[in-house]
Amino acid sequence: MLFLSREIYLDNSATTRPCRQAVEAANVMMLECWGNPSSTHAKGSQAAQKLKEARRIIASTLSAAPEEIFFTSGGTEANNIAVFGGAAKNRRAGRRIVTSAIEHSSVMDSVAELEKQGFEVIRLTPDAQGHIDPAAVASAVNADTILVTMMMVNNEIGSILPVEAAVKAARRNAPKAIVHCDCVQAFGKLPISVRRLGADMVTVSAHKIASPKGVGALYKRKGLTVPPLTHGGHQEDSFRPGTEAAPLIAAFGAAAAIACDRAGLNARYQAVASLRDYTVRKLREIDGIVINSPEDALPYIVNFSTCRVKAETMLNFLSERGIYVSGGSACAKGEPSHVIRALNLPRNAADSAIRVSFCGDNTFADIDALTAAVREGTDTLAHFA
Repeated sequence: MLFLSREIYLDNSATTRPCRQAVEAANVMMLECWGNPSSTHAKGSQAAQKLKEARRIIASTLSAAPEEIFFTSGGTEANNIAVFGGAAKNRRAGRRIVTSAIEHSSVMDSVAELEKQGFEVIRLTPDAQGHIDPAAVASAVNADTILVTMMMVNNEIGSILPVEAAVKAARRNAPKAIVHCDCVQAFGKLPISVRRLGADMVTVSAHKIASPKGVGALYKRKGLTVPPLTHGGHQEDSFRPGTEAAPLIAAFGAAAAIACDRAGLNARYQAVASLRDYTVRKLREIDGIVINSPEDALPYIVNFSTCRVKAETMLNFLSERGIYVSGGSACAKGEPSHVIRALNLPRNAADSAIRVSFCGDNTFADIDALTAAVREGTDTLAHFA
């Protein structure tokens, strides 16, 4: 029986271990610059200056202006602001919202709520590999479309969605439509320029790039007016009021400066791509394993099915051996994945789907341990009937 002397963390799409620089930045804010950034005295100004620097860093990583960056409590809140705000902004111009059937739950549940309010929601379905046809996007976006919301990278299988096609379709067929892109899984892994992308709003999150949980940001194009979800203060230009989480924001800036450095980003991408290829090769040596992620997926995510052992059973088996992976999005908390269902996989493949997600610290030895444990698990655990 395989038991390891150290932990192997392969669930980086759920959250990442905070880097030293992010922790130090948060500590400085809590121990030295702990004033309220809205206070006009020196202590408050000191904290406000730190927030200004973090905002500048996040803006620079996205090729945006600092005044276009608004801090939130994370990706879920930013997505909600974008979806509900975008619909409210344009509700008199039409009723159609175009999205995909494999969005993060914070988008899926938001558009479902808008659907209850009378909006028409078009959910584009992927093929068996998680691809969304750009032609289907263009066909779905008509003159009645007011909002297009599409993630850049799927958080469960790593497929890359045709966001640029969505932007072009919106500009051509529905010039007044707002385009929002959830870039949470792409941020720090792919170079992102909001100017080149052309989206009106973009969501990013801190805890996917080695920063503490509880903070994210929404890029909102300069000149775009979107009603806020909350009221009661002038922070974040009254768009997201409430005292800012200054330690988390400072940590976010410190982590983003490292994660989005172009040279480091490219080197890390190449290293992870090699690790992904090795992982897929080793998994395919195990009888019955099916790879659910497409070949052109973001290499940071590999989704596979054992087809013989339920995902929850395998997760517990691996966890007991100090190997941490996921059965899908952490936000689903064990519920069946809508992403896997959308792929229309056979029942045994859908019920046994496992997500492995990498960071730059993972090694080939980690993969050797993972695949050895998966092999042991498929050989010893109860099989499907």
